[in-house]
Amino acid sequence: MFVASSFPVITAYHLDTLEPQQMRGALLSLMGELAERDGVIARQGQEVVFKQALIDKLMHENALLKRMKFAAQSERFSAEQKSLLDETLDEDLQAVADEIEQAMQPVAGRQDKQVPKRAPLPANLPRREIRHEPECTTCQTPGCGCQMKRIGEDVAEKLDYVPGVFTVERHIRGKWACAKCETLTQVPVDPHIIDKGIPTTGLLAQVLVAKYADHLPLYRQEAIFGRAGMVIPRSTLAQWVGTCGVQLQPLVDALRVDLLQHRVLHADETPVAMLKPGKGKTHRAYLWAYATGSFENTKAVVYDFCESRAGEHARTFLGTWKGSLVCDDFSGYKALLASGVTEVGCLAHARRKFFDLHAANQSQIAQSALEQLAHIYEIEREVKELSAEQRLAVRRERTKPLLDALHEWMTLQRRKVPDGSATARALDYSLKRWAALVRFVDDGQLPVDNNWIENQIRPIAVGRNNWLFAGSLRAGQRAAAVMSLIQSARMNGHDPWAYINDVLRRLPTQPNSRIAELLPHLWIQTTLAA
Repeated sequence: MFVASSFPVITAYHLDTLEPQQMRGALLSLMGELAERDGVIARQGQEVVFKQALIDKLMHENALLKRMKFAAQSERFSAEQKSLLDETLDEDLQAVADEIEQAMQPVAGRQDKQVPKRAPLPANLPRREIRHEPECTTCQTPGCGCQMKRIGEDVAEKLDYVPGVFTVERHIRGKWACAKCETLTQVPVDPHIIDKGIPTTGLLAQVLVAKYADHLPLYRQEAIFGRAGMVIPRSTLAQWVGTCGVQLQPLVDALRVDLLQHRVLHADETPVAMLKPGKGKTHRAYLWAYATGSFENTKAVVYDFCESRAGEHARTFLGTWKGSLVCDDFSGYKALLASGVTEVGCLAHARRKFFDLHAANQSQIAQSALEQLAHIYEIEREVKELSAEQRLAVRRERTKPLLDALHEWMTLQRRKVPDGSATARALDYSLKRWAALVRFVDDGQLPVDNNWIENQIRPIAVGRNNWLFAGSLRAGQRAAAVMSLIQSARMNGHDPWAYINDVLRRLPTQPNSRIAELLPHLWIQTTLAA
């Protein structure tokens, strides 16, 4: 919009009637006005260019965030590969949407956007009513003064939170004496994980679950407890965690023994920074994860914290175990495979190569491969709940012909593409591992991919953002032990706090010969006597 000029309009008639001096002044005024208008136009043009660039940048960022958040959902056969940062993505998406709205609409012309209807808050939550009523129920309209009547109400519910409240258990042991024989009798108290300490198993379970399941470091828990009115030094919390780690280790050892009784296992590993003693720097350690097969009746996972990614750690953990190991193509597993372990490939890894290729350059070969793999995964969804025998029959009848056709097609396409190209690498990944990738067709107990263990290793990747690093090898091993129990409890549908609380209460009196009763997949919760 042009700024209205305060200069008079000068016409040709006016110019003819003006003296030379006046004419020069009028021309200068006119030139000034034109220059001012040109400046306004230039500024408006720059503003339009800037806003459009900002909008384009935000639109691009929004598209990337949406792809990160929704790509795994839209890709029907890689739903387990969802981003580990869903919460951050939701925040970023909303922030970018608001910035785009601000850039596209002037403030004065902005309209309230439609807000989706909120789901009602759970009916089982306690309600505390806060009444908002006028102090005077007499009409305040000038000249009226009538008594008003209540005709209804508007109700808005807001979710509130009150931090946890500490309570104290008073263990009162009565002293009973015999006057005749002068003997004293007292009922003994059951032993505790920390006999002479102040924490109950409930408090210890809270500290462990908060640290290893909710990823709250001890200094944050110290602050939370302080706000609730109880000052517990971080050093004290650390001592509790160390003691519990030692007490729980036999249970983790028993879980590992039980795990190795199964014929099908999954394996994967993820990096974790570990502080190098004496140097104040970190180096890359690894947390290995081993889980029972996704079709096994027992649901269990054991984490093993190691200083490196060397294959010797996997050999040490598995020992003399011989079975079918579902894993990726990491070279650390090669020695195991040479010792008699059967390799089961991950079809999701093979599919991911083609997905990345298609996302990068819209490759027709990649698209065709994805479509063929989609049919295989469609069958897998149908047979997921069947028995191993039924699953095997369907795979041999329907899946094997599809895989044979896919292998023949891949071999033909590989001859057409040059060595070293991205397409060649994607094809080679599958062709070189074909025997392992299709092994599931001849065994109904084998899964089609390694996504099961990737789901179990996800909490480690989430927690890694909060830990920053493991303070020592021992600290990493203790974390791996506790997280093995917590994640296995989750896999079996247990509340981690209830499980850890009950195990810590029973563990001091549990015979070693019956330690397996406390394993997450065998655990039956007990209740305290009143």
